[in-house]
Amino acid sequence: MEERQKKMAAALAAVNTYLQQEEALAAAQPQLPVPRPVQAVEGGWVMSGKMEMMSMRRLIQMRAFGRVR
Repeated sequence: MEERQKKMAAALAAVNTYLQQEEALAAAQPQLPVPRPVQAVEGGWVMSGKMEMMSMRRLIQMRAFGRVR
């Protein structure tokens, strides 16, 4: 039983040391600003294509679920 407690203490100490090293490394590195995602400008053709895809998927789903009943 005592051997198991020693192993557990050693494992926890190793994990704690690793976490402390990671925190120190993160603090030493300069913080870079997080880039925002670029907003794409969608034209009429893009929206038309998306609408067409959605309507086709809807029709396929209606056809597939119609057979289940």
